[in-house]
Amino acid sequence: MNYCSHCGAPVVLRIPEGDTLPRHVCPSCGTVHYQNPKVVVGCLVEWNNRVLLCRRAIDPRRGYWTLPAGFLENRETTLQGAVRETLEEAQAQVTDAALFSLLNVSHINQIHIFYRARLVDGAFAAGHETLEADLFAEGDIRWQELAFPTVLFTLERYYQDRRNRRFGVHIEDISADAWRKLGLTGGGAGHS
Repeated sequence: MNYCSHCGAPVVLRIPEGDTLPRHVCPSCGTVHYQNPKVVVGCLVEWNNRVLLCRRAIDPRRGYWTLPAGFLENRETTLQGAVRETLEEAQAQVTDAALFSLLNVSHINQIHIFYRARLVDGAFAAGHETLEADLFAEGDIRWQELAFPTVLFTLERYYQDRRNRRFGVHIEDISADAWRKLGLTGGGAGHS
């Protein structure tokens, strides 16, 4: 950040009084500009013992498979955002959504939240950020073609829970190493 969004003056990086971390501060108007993590929300959609995946039509990871997900918008709950993103990316309406995974991706300042949900009527199609959408049984998933470590983690826990016949909520820190193994770096590595 170079300029204050309130008055347009140049900002400086310093620790404001009463704070413990460096922030962008406007010396002209005194505004402290906080930068916080981005939240990615989506759904792990089930239908007849299969899950819905989308092949990305956008970077990063264009052509790779993912769960329908994207950035949370202002004034949305995480569930509302997950349902909206599923509709936008896979033209799929869902019901019975329950929190399934909460993944801290702190090295790129993101939090990924996935809900387990049921497809309403079996209908889906590729949205404008999706090359194709399809339902996959566990043995048919192209595991080496998954876009993000958070998607891999969520799917692995889903199938583990399904085998155990008990679904829980999974919270995990996803390391920078997991990201680098896929050739991902920097803050642009999340869903969009």
